[in-house]
Amino acid sequence: MSVLTSEAVVLRTWPVHEADLIVSFFTRDYGRVRGVAKSAMKSRKRFGGALEPMTVARAWFAERPGQELVRLDQLEIMRSPLSKPVDQARITVLSFFAEVLDQALPDHDPQETVFRLLLAVLDQTTVEQPWMPLTYFSLWMTRLMGLLPDIAHCTACGAALVAGETSFNMYGDGLFCALHRNGNASGLSADSWQLAQRMLRAPAEAFAGEPWPRRRGLDLRRFTLQALERHLERKLRSAEALGRLGG
Repeated sequence: MSVLTSEAVVLRTWPVHEADLIVSFFTRDYGRVRGVAKSAMKSRKRFGGALEPMTVARAWFAERPGQELVRLDQLEIMRSPLSKPVDQARITVLSFFAEVLDQALPDHDPQETVFRLLLAVLDQTTVEQPWMPLTYFSLWMTRLMGLLPDIAHCTACGAALVAGETSFNMYGDGLFCALHRNGNASGLSADSWQLAQRMLRAPAEAFAGEPWPRRRGLDLRRFTLQALERHLERKLRSAEALGRLGG
């Protein structure tokens, strides 16, 4: 049995047996891993508050030959989502990050770029500004999963797109010009289209100083959400919760 350690982010937990928890956590070095935290519900000594979703921690775990689940021995908190003020919007945005990663990432496949993306948006997700990191994460996850063709050109004909005349639909990836807009299409505003191009060229912190009301980038988030849910072949519960908040 080999004991491994890595920086990790907790995605979700669920109970098994009487006192154990299964923990899904995303590690920098080994990708997404699922393991059993023995007696985690009975005693919080070994894990404390480290099992809260979106906690960044140093994880120690042991791989067991022939078994899918590892044995999670310890989590040492590096950054807790509870160290900053929380409200319903911030909690729901963090839940969205966790749900997308838990559903989209393959087991035991290191994804360094995705890990760095997650740390970057966690730093920016505050009560004052939850919508910018949500937009940035959704756009970049769509890109990193291979679901985002060149957004400067029409997916159907390759023509250069024009601000204010760009659309998307629920049946295909990419953006479409006015000529290839179909009856099921939704428009992508000029601001959102230009914003997406900027976000694909700059780090998340570059947008931290900009005003970001809830409505800004809403159509861009809908575009990326459609792509994510189409690929995952399921509706995201956290996305429904965000919709009820108007985000």
